[in-house]
Amino acid sequence: MRLCCCGSSSSSDAGRCRISMESVRLLFLNILIVFCTCSASPPNFVLIFADDLGFGDLGCYGHPSSLTPNLDRMAAGGLLFTDFYCTSPVCSPSRASLLTGRYQTRSGIYPGVLYPGSIGGLPLNETTIAEVLKPLGYATAAVGKWHLGFGANGTFLPTKQGFDKYLGIPYSHDMGPCHNLTCFPPDVKCFGLCDVGTVTVPLMYNEIIKQQPVNFLSLERTYSDFATNFITTSAKKKQPFFLYYPSHHTHYPQYAGPGAAGRSLRGSFGDALLELDTTIGDLLTTLEKTGVINNTLVFFTSDNGPELMRMSRGGNAGLLKCGKGTTYDGGMREPAIAFWPGTIRPGVTHEMASTLDILPTIARLAGAKLPQVMLDGFDMTDILVNHGKSIREAMMFYPTDPNEIYGLFALRLGKYKAHFYTRGASHSGTTPDQDCPVFAVLKAHDPPLIFDLEADPSEHYPLNLQGRPDLQALLERIKNVKQRFEASMVFGESQVSKGTDPNLAPCCNPQCSPKPRCCHC
Repeated sequence: MRLCCCGSSSSSDAGRCRISMESVRLLFLNILIVFCTCSASPPNFVLIFADDLGFGDLGCYGHPSSLTPNLDRMAAGGLLFTDFYCTSPVCSPSRASLLTGRYQTRSGIYPGVLYPGSIGGLPLNETTIAEVLKPLGYATAAVGKWHLGFGANGTFLPTKQGFDKYLGIPYSHDMGPCHNLTCFPPDVKCFGLCDVGTVTVPLMYNEIIKQQPVNFLSLERTYSDFATNFITTSAKKKQPFFLYYPSHHTHYPQYAGPGAAGRSLRGSFGDALLELDTTIGDLLTTLEKTGVINNTLVFFTSDNGPELMRMSRGGNAGLLKCGKGTTYDGGMREPAIAFWPGTIRPGVTHEMASTLDILPTIARLAGAKLPQVMLDGFDMTDILVNHGKSIREAMMFYPTDPNEIYGLFALRLGKYKAHFYTRGASHSGTTPDQDCPVFAVLKAHDPPLIFDLEADPSEHYPLNLQGRPDLQALLERIKNVKQRFEASMVFGESQVSKGTDPNLAPCCNPQCSPKPRCCHC
């Protein structure tokens, strides 16, 4: 390999220099991968997934009153993403894509979300990140919101999907009556009714119900203790570990224990966010105390955009358009931070990336085999380690109820985003933008609306294609990418459409009567 002077005035010398420096960069990357996968201590992974957190909700993303010192610390010492996407504007399908590296349409986690009594769930033949790592001897644990199915006798719980241990609520914590439960001390009741007519929300350890209804005031401390103990135990055993922490914060109804309640400037939403941030601080402190922080990739992001219908209790998309439930960027563009002291240099990346890319990245860093299925994710290692370019060419946007007739609602190619269909959502009501609420009915666009997201991240001003041969050429490229992708998409059997059976909802006293009121322990 030949190194040359980058100040050379010769164009051929400059070209050779660029090639040589690229070779150096790739060599460094390959050395790092070999070191990580062949050393006595394979890297650990902590994956933190917030709930309904918007692009504009964190202090490090510009919110003026959010109190997030630990996330801000991660952002200052790690890599902050400006163009990071989830795959669905609602919970269950987004989580399926994160854990499998595949669009939710392939695994069948659509339309909408799974419920306590859902018959279906994430198919057991899907391969999760935990199952990718298990053959390499990793300890695996999940703590928090699962929301990928419960099923008959806990068929779809994390312990059936590659996780050694699980502590958490198997679905969303608003999927049960909550109006008489305490969300803030000393006895502030939860805001709203939540879902009536089903069992109260349970707390599960592995496949056993430990508490029903859950105690919101102590829940986060319970999670933090479980997660830090898992890290400590794994570190003492010198066993590599994968911790998946899908938090309930900041989903409705917000809650917080004594350590966070009333301490933020943002009311209930800010208190819930602070409690999440505090747990993240506990995890970072434990990684430091056990001496493994320099061998651990900590990755933080969120499942979908903010639930704007909750107004000040619903989060903030910043300058992005609309929020949860929509395929505008406010619904699917998320804060994301990668933190790995000594390996990831501090900085900001504008490269496009996605939750889909986390599985192949972890597999690469751990030296694990990829699942022998069609993956939609790409290895982000070069972005993380070298602040390099993304392999990802495009990002696809499916609505909450995808089908093969309509196909993609939108597609991002480079800095341009094309909307073939637009539609509002009840989750994004109450905003002044008339494109966001449920009253903004489905509209087809032919030609599609095209936005330059670098010049217009709020998707306010569609480009005029008339008299612009460059944009006409761009449109053809977008159509070709869309056609190739949709030709490769095989929709899996819808798990949500299998329906629900009230008898499947988790009950700590399954023989009791009358249900669901008697499910209390």
